[in-house]
Amino acid sequence: MDDLKARLDDPALTPFERLVLVLRILRSEQGCAWDRKQTHKSLQPYLIEEAYEVIEAIENEDFEDLKEELGDLLCQIAFHGQLASEKGHFATEDAVNHIVAKLIRRHPHVFGERQDLDPDQVRDQWEQIKIGSGEKKSVLGGLPGSMPALMMAFRVGEKAAGVGFDWHHAPEVLEKVSEEISEIRAEMGRGDKGALEDEIGDLLFATASLARKLDIDPERALKRALEKFRARFALLEDEVRRSQRPFGAYTLDELETIWQRVK
Repeated sequence: MDDLKARLDDPALTPFERLVLVLRILRSEQGCAWDRKQTHKSLQPYLIEEAYEVIEAIENEDFEDLKEELGDLLCQIAFHGQLASEKGHFATEDAVNHIVAKLIRRHPHVFGERQDLDPDQVRDQWEQIKIGSGEKKSVLGGLPGSMPALMMAFRVGEKAAGVGFDWHHAPEVLEKVSEEISEIRAEMGRGDKGALEDEIGDLLFATASLARKLDIDPERALKRALEKFRARFALLEDEVRRSQRPFGAYTLDELETIWQRVK
């Protein structure tokens, strides 16, 4: 244990190697009881939480916070690597070497014969390489079932587009959105809840595709819409509170009048 601690001061260690060593110490018998108790599954909530905190720092354009949150996320990644290493599955360095080899393999236009590709061409090439190499058996493979549905809708459309199955222009997708709305209207009159659910799903999928064709992140767009709604609703609540009348005493038209004013 003392030997491991002494190695932390070795100037030849890279920052990443020092992080791996710290986790090895924490997981040792003389380390930390909490760290020794953890498993891949017990760490899942922390991994997700840290990823969301990175996203929030990016959204806020807070680079000092982003530096800290990226470090926290990297710690989670290294922690999983340490657990895998202890079980003899693979070393953390193996995961790093794997992604380095993958990046080189999937960017032949940079590491092979030089080609100037635009971002869409690079994305399409990426998908074609994954299929051609046998790395993926299906164009739509590789998406975890635990992904948020809206994000998955965006990525499914993106992957299909990578092999040419896509609308050419955004107005075509807008027509599809209108078509799905018409189908929802029709199902509302029939009272079949299962069919209505299917049609609403189709509308959400088409909307995600429209966002993709317009180069908009639908997850971010929805989040911004929710934040805007919450901020405006808070102003509406303030007005209702100042009036000393309960919400139930207001008609919908009266609340709509306040809503339009606070907008």
